[in-house]
Amino acid sequence: MVTMTSESNSDKASSSLAKKSNVLTAPTASISEVAPNILVYKKMEAIIEKMQGENGGVSVRTVKAFMRNWPSVFTGSDLISWILKNLEVEDVTDALHLAYLLSSHGYLFPIDDHALTVKNDGTFYRFQTPYFWPSNCWEPENTDYAVYLCKRTMQNKTRLELADYEAENLARLQKMFSRKWEFIFMQAEAQSKVDKKRDKLERKVLDSQERAFWDVHRPMPGCVNTTEMDIKKAYRRGASSHGSGSSGAAVNNNPIEQINRLISLRKMKLERRTIKVSKVAESLISYYEQYSEYDHFLTSPELPNPWITDNTELWDVDKNSRDVPLRRVKRWGFDLRELLNDPVGREQFTRFLEKEYSGENLK
Repeated sequence: MVTMTSESNSDKASSSLAKKSNVLTAPTASISEVAPNILVYKKMEAIIEKMQGENGGVSVRTVKAFMRNWPSVFTGSDLISWILKNLEVEDVTDALHLAYLLSSHGYLFPIDDHALTVKNDGTFYRFQTPYFWPSNCWEPENTDYAVYLCKRTMQNKTRLELADYEAENLARLQKMFSRKWEFIFMQAEAQSKVDKKRDKLERKVLDSQERAFWDVHRPMPGCVNTTEMDIKKAYRRGASSHGSGSSGAAVNNNPIEQINRLISLRKMKLERRTIKVSKVAESLISYYEQYSEYDHFLTSPELPNPWITDNTELWDVDKNSRDVPLRRVKRWGFDLRELLNDPVGREQFTRFLEKEYSGENLK
């Protein structure tokens, strides 16, 4: 027997969510500068605020069943009925489309599914806390996503098990951040301990809201990524190729004006950094750490260094040795270019391809 109890629409989790140690630092940049589609967000948020209103809002309740509770939820049919009743929407299809847009942008979400969509049935949904609304200009990093996935693996709850695509993303991120994975794991472990101290129902709500946030910014395969399109870039592309009115037509017909406009755009792009300096420095450090073992000026070899002495014994050993040194084989694993640039590696790779009847591919 399922029973339902009414409760206030004010989300208790939103106040404590901002203090959580496992949420990202809120963006401080100017919203008008960072989010050109802020007007769309504001219209959506105005609708959401009406839905969450104490008088005439969507009925949010706690659903209790045998050995399981669903706090702060509403059904898809309740949502569609509210849209048809309170907004200027007459068709159920249009109401479903509006609900889907709100869900795909992360303002509401299904509690048991990674696909952010809405169905006109008894499926349970939950409102997202304003802390995670897209108007806050979130730009989460891959390290934050790695901490989140790592934290999920530490909790033995069925509702927190990783989906197949999340497990693949976790493996890819672990390989990408192999040098600082220990730090990521420690951070996830600390956040998991903080979560365990929270109230059970509050933890359910917070976990689902955090999951929905990542479903928006790291959607499952086949789902629309609403954060992928940058309207500012689209506007710049349109402005560079299409004029407005007679002035635009004059520019398009004048090749000198077109070239001058193209030069100014190129100058603007040269001044703008496309990659953060910290990311460039991190990749350079990783590269030199990887190859430091093979640089005899940084790592002294066991035999005399032929670059600073007249002794070529180090090179002679590599030439005359029957077995390929492990250090040399290890370098082949860096990338295919290293393998093919080494004559011995290229020979070994050719033998392998001949076994698979594909040796002609290399030739």
